[in-house]
Amino acid sequence: MDELNEFREELRAWVEASAPSSLDGKASDPAYQTWGGRRATFPSEDARLWLERAAARGLTAPTWPREYGGGGLTREQARVFDGELARRKLPPPLTGFGITMIGPTLLTYGTEEQKREHLPRIVQGEIRWCQGYSEPNAGSDLASLQCAARRDGDAFVVNGQKTWTSYGDLSDWMFLLVRTDPSAKKQQGITFILVDLDTPGISIRPIRLISGASPFCETFLENVRIPARNVVHEINQGWTVAKALLGHERTMIASVFGQGGRSRQGDRVLDVARRHAADPSGRIDDPILRDRTAQLLMDQTCFELTMQRSRDGAKLGHRPGPETSFFKVYGTELNQRRQELLVAFAGQEALGWEGDGYDADELTLTREWLRSRGNTIEGGTSEIQLNIIAKRVLELPE
Repeated sequence: MDELNEFREELRAWVEASAPSSLDGKASDPAYQTWGGRRATFPSEDARLWLERAAARGLTAPTWPREYGGGGLTREQARVFDGELARRKLPPPLTGFGITMIGPTLLTYGTEEQKREHLPRIVQGEIRWCQGYSEPNAGSDLASLQCAARRDGDAFVVNGQKTWTSYGDLSDWMFLLVRTDPSAKKQQGITFILVDLDTPGISIRPIRLISGASPFCETFLENVRIPARNVVHEINQGWTVAKALLGHERTMIASVFGQGGRSRQGDRVLDVARRHAADPSGRIDDPILRDRTAQLLMDQTCFELTMQRSRDGAKLGHRPGPETSFFKVYGTELNQRRQELLVAFAGQEALGWEGDGYDADELTLTREWLRSRGNTIEGGTSEIQLNIIAKRVLELPE
């Protein structure tokens, strides 16, 4: 304990010296969620400086091994770092699929060459990643994918289409599922491979959503040559890697949508309630809304504590299992309840879309509520997740 306290004092001093004060309170500001990449933009020079200083110490990936650029921290030390960020409500120095998805997957399945090529660049925020899984006819039934890869010497030639590629138009590399053996059964004959999006033959188009935003894209691959050394794990054994990465993805989605009552999500609920639905003393007028608010905040807190147990296990080296399906179902449905409550607070003021008469926060409420409708579809539908829970957690009969 004395060693942990010494570490806490040393880390706090480093954070105080390294994190610009202009970032205090920015944890919940989407503009300050830094994704990195070749085309990275920053809301301020201080945000860029925060990333550079944290990356130099490996704190963009605190528990990753130092030989790959990570911080090499223990579980307890990483929690201390999380606490220091929370104390000042600082944004994480780096976020994105490199940190939350492909990085942990490469630590488990990547070759030494792949780890040394990709992990340090992820830690430094030099490369932004996206996911090439879903196809127009292979969404929840992902194993039906048909994007084809044909071996040609020391490369694979890939032809096909991917859809719902989150931030594909802003990314530099993609982790991609391709079918390398069309005669094999659905889950077999699939290979997990990495591709630089600057490779000739790749085109990406944004998809506009009902919320007005375009975070998703459709990706077309035409005679794209990918080096065979970019295969992760083994040829035709990509389904094993894909399932492991999906565990990281579901945990990531749940973490984004299910932050606890002490966190930015809980603060957001209370801020909107005070602004739109409270009397001068700060008490929510409507008793039904009061009850819904209390229940939501309690549920958020319980869920965050459950998520923390899972994160602690991951830091000890435990791989994500079928319990991630529970996180994904509960976290996304919790967010839908949250968005419903927020627009209920605002009433008719949450009906705006654009134009005069509404402030930016009110328009955000509308768009976030619309966007939340897709939460229980993306990353594997709730129905698919409930099937996984029934079969692999509860072991119910077919």
